[in-house]
Amino acid sequence: MSVIDLLINLIEVFIYPGVIFVVFISLLLEWVDRKVYARAQNRIGPYYVGPHGILQPFADILKLLAKEDITPGHVERLEYLLSPMLILYLSLVGIFMIPTGAWGSGYSVIHFEGDYLLVLTLATLTTVFMFLTGWGSFNRFGAIGSLRALLLIAGYEIPLFICAAAVILEAKTLCLSKISAIQGGGIWFLVTQPIGFLVSLISIQAELERIPFDIPEAETEIVAGWLTEFTGRKLALMRLANDVKLFLFSSLVVTLYLGGPWFMGQANIAIFLVKVLVVVILTSIIRALFARFRIDQALSVFWKYVIPLSLIQVIMSLFIG
Repeated sequence: MSVIDLLINLIEVFIYPGVIFVVFISLLLEWVDRKVYARAQNRIGPYYVGPHGILQPFADILKLLAKEDITPGHVERLEYLLSPMLILYLSLVGIFMIPTGAWGSGYSVIHFEGDYLLVLTLATLTTVFMFLTGWGSFNRFGAIGSLRALLLIAGYEIPLFICAAAVILEAKTLCLSKISAIQGGGIWFLVTQPIGFLVSLISIQAELERIPFDIPEAETEIVAGWLTEFTGRKLALMRLANDVKLFLFSSLVVTLYLGGPWFMGQANIAIFLVKVLVVVILTSIIRALFARFRIDQALSVFWKYVIPLSLIQVIMSLFIG
C-alpha cells in the first residue's frame, strides 16, 4: 500500500465519511428528531443554542463531558468503564459498512459479501452490552431495565432478521453496497417489499428504545433503566452512541428499501442524507403518536402481528425473486 492510499484510508476512517462526519450528522439528526417530536406535541423544542437550537445536541454532549464523572463503588468496574466505549465503537463500525455515496462511490468504507449480516449482528451485540452494563450496576432500576432490554430482543430481532432474509432473496446478495447498486439500476425495494419497510421501521424503533418501545429506559417507572448509574463522560458516550445508532439504522433502511445513495445512476451523498432525514422524521412521528407499551404488550405486538407480517414478506419475496 502506497503512502497516498494509506492517507486516503485514514481520511475515510477518521474524517470523511468516518468518525467526525458520522458524529456531526448524528447530532444533527438528533436535533431534527427533537424538533419534529416537539412540533407534534405543540412545543418548540431546542431553540436558543444556535439558529433554531441546531447546536443544542452539541452543547448537551459538551455539558456532559464537563460534568463530574462518578464511578460507584458497587458496580462491576470493567463492564461499567468499557461498555460506553464498546457500544459507541460497535455503532461506528456498523455505519462504516453503509454505502453513503461518499467520494462519488457506491461502496462503503468496509464492504464484503456478508456485511449486511454483520451489521445486524453488531446491533445485537450492543443490546447484549447494554444488558451486561445494567445487570452489572447492581442497581435495582438498572437490573430491571437491562432485563427488559433482553426480553425486547425476543420481539424485534426476529422480524428484523426475517426481513433481512426477504431482501437477500430478492437481491441475491449479502453485500449492502450491491443491494444499493441493484436498486440504482431498477426500482426501489420499497415498491416490491412495502411490508418489509414497515416492519423494519417498527423494529428499529424497538432497537433504538424509542417510544412506544422505550421500556428499558422508562423514566417514569425506573428512573433511566440500565443507564441509571451513568454520569459525566460515560453518559455522554452513551448519548452519542444512541445518536450514531439512529443514523446507522436510518441509513440501513435507506440502503435496503430507498435505493441507498444512488440517483439516476450516480452516487450522491446529499440525496442519501435527504432519504435518511425522511426516515428519521417518520420514526419521530411514530414516537409522537404512541404511548409506551408494557413489556408484555410489546412482545405481544411483535409475536402476534409484526413477525407474521415479516413472514408474509418473505413468501412474497420468493415469488418476486
